Amino acid sequence: MPNHLIHESSPYLRQHAHNPVDWFPWGDAAFAKAKAENKPVFLSVGYSACHWCHVMEHESFENEDIARVMNAHFVNIKVDREERPDVDHIYMNAVQMLTGRGGWPMSVFLTPNGEPFYGGTYFPPEDRHGMPGLPRLLEGIARAYHESPDQIRDNVGRLMDALRRMDGQQAADRIPGADLVADSARQLAQSYDDVHGGLGQAPKFPNEAVFELFTRVHHHSGAERFLEMSLQTLRKMAHGGIYDQLGGGFHRYSVDAEWLVPHFEKMLYDNAQLVPLYVDAFRISGDPLFAQIARDSLDYVLREMHDPRGGFYSTQDADSEGEEGKFFVWTPAEVRALVDESDFDLICRYWDVTAEGNFEGKNILHLTLDSAQIAKLFGREPDAVRAAVAKARAQLFAARADRIHPGLDDKVLTAWNGLMISAFARAAEVFDEPRYADAAIGAVEFVESTLQRDDRLLSTYKDGVAKLNGYLDDYAFFITALLDVFELTQERRYLDRAAALVRSTIRHFWDAESGGFFFTSDDHEALIVRTKPSFDGSIPSGNSAMARNLLRLHHLTGGVEFRERAETLLRVYADAMRQQPFGTANMLCALDFYTQTPKEIVIVGSRDDPATAALLAAARRVYVPNRALTVVVPDGSATLPALLEGKGQIDGRATAYVCERMTCSAPVTDAAALTLLLERRA
Repeated sequence: MPNHLIHESSPYLRQHAHNPVDWFPWGDAAFAKAKAENKPVFLSVGYSACHWCHVMEHESFENEDIARVMNAHFVNIKVDREERPDVDHIYMNAVQMLTGRGGWPMSVFLTPNGEPFYGGTYFPPEDRHGMPGLPRLLEGIARAYHESPDQIRDNVGRLMDALRRMDGQQAADRIPGADLVADSARQLAQSYDDVHGGLGQAPKFPNEAVFELFTRVHHHSGAERFLEMSLQTLRKMAHGGIYDQLGGGFHRYSVDAEWLVPHFEKMLYDNAQLVPLYVDAFRISGDPLFAQIARDSLDYVLREMHDPRGGFYSTQDADSEGEEGKFFVWTPAEVRALVDESDFDLICRYWDVTAEGNFEGKNILHLTLDSAQIAKLFGREPDAVRAAVAKARAQLFAARADRIHPGLDDKVLTAWNGLMISAFARAAEVFDEPRYADAAIGAVEFVESTLQRDDRLLSTYKDGVAKLNGYLDDYAFFITALLDVFELTQERRYLDRAAALVRSTIRHFWDAESGGFFFTSDDHEALIVRTKPSFDGSIPSGNSAMARNLLRLHHLTGGVEFRERAETLLRVYADAMRQQPFGTANMLCALDFYTQTPKEIVIVGSRDDPATAALLAAARRVYVPNRALTVVVPDGSATLPALLEGKGQIDGRATAYVCERMTCSAPVTDAAALTLLLERRA
């Protein structure tokens, strides 16, 4: 007999629809039942690709005896954190206050009014490793709820006070200077792992915004250390097991310090954030490895995460056939059966495939030697090694395709699609790849046709149904996507749509009293608190993304109101940037944009003129972290930026200007001359 999740669209909720637990989705019906029966609420939050969520389901939520306890003493609510990040944010904050850590599955106990009083993450089915078993915990919580109401009220009061205080930032008197960006980067660099790259030790996450910050600081200062940290980390990740050596794309994170053993889920947002880092690394270094990783990751998304209508799916599971990573690992016998016998030893050495294995007796493919080193070791030419590896990769990939694939969460989220649209747009600029441009434009059209209603966004789409009010992240990342597609296509309509959505975001999300954007709109479902995201998590905070959007729009349109709103954000989060640079790395990138000011690149030329195309290609080849790029057709139909009034083409030729800090360069008509202008450090 299915429970109340059977009619939900979320794949994660549907996974639990046949549990013996009487699950409810988040909503009025569950809380009304809790009030009517005077029962506490057990809230379980997770997502479909989460390995430990599956473990807790199999151990506890499929257990008839445990389900009987849950149903007798609690009203049980299951939430997909990807569909309801508003709910997840609130109760994750509470769990972190209670335990000092967070994660999924998240388990929280609430009053019938939704107020938290106890919580944690994964609980085993019996006492284990110092953790209470879930049945004992359930019995204790139920007893305390009814027998110790004063203690419950005290817990609720303290947690609610803390939750209300969390987002109470006071705006600073002034915006921090560029020295804060550099000082923060130096502070973050103290956590750098000089051996394996990345920050800290195990577990190790990509921390994309931190490495973008490092690359920016190198660009402005010339300090090679920051570039070395970024490039080394990207190389180590590309060679590690966190990267899918056969199919492209990155897994969520590494459980070790060496990037070898990942949690095998693949998230759209990780790949969307990593691709631009690899694109920029290629622009800076010219190393073809970075271009190849970016291309292979995007090709993976197009192959496996692309909805036929144009959007991008959310996640791929860590598990297949009930085992974590089974789809991705190999034995020597499996490799031997597929590759040429003459190449077997070479291929095993290249991907470190051994009899003992590196993951539960099997092998996660990763690189310990490059092609040149393998060539020397086996006495072959490097080109021959590369050919053998390419052939083996194709053979293994084809065989892997016949395995049972990990589960796919095929819902489309506006926020994560915004991130991926930006990745495709930025790659299309640098690689001049029409497929990537088509993917970016097609996804914009998908969001606008299915998830946008006038100037409002919905958050999620599945099986032909779009629903849920858009969150700040949906607006922020889709606006960024529109700006990136504008700079790719130079079609004004994308810029106009971005500006319209920014104004809508201000109307419905802005905190008129203290400044900053709330996570939910003014017409959203009322929750126990209205959060205002300050810190980056697995994706950047919506406020930091909006700060960058506002600054870009100011420089692309001249709109002073956009700059002023961004300045307010930078003052509101000034103390947070000083105190917690790791959690505000993306806001520090916004501060870098503001303090360094962008290069405003204007190309005056006809769109079909090869000379215009040459200047545009030159502008896109150079790494310029802070940039506003506009092509103006010299027919009087477009208004030149104020700095360029009275300026135009030289002798009727496509002409480029680079303006910075209210001063414009002399006009150039040669791509090489434009490159030299752009390579000058700020």
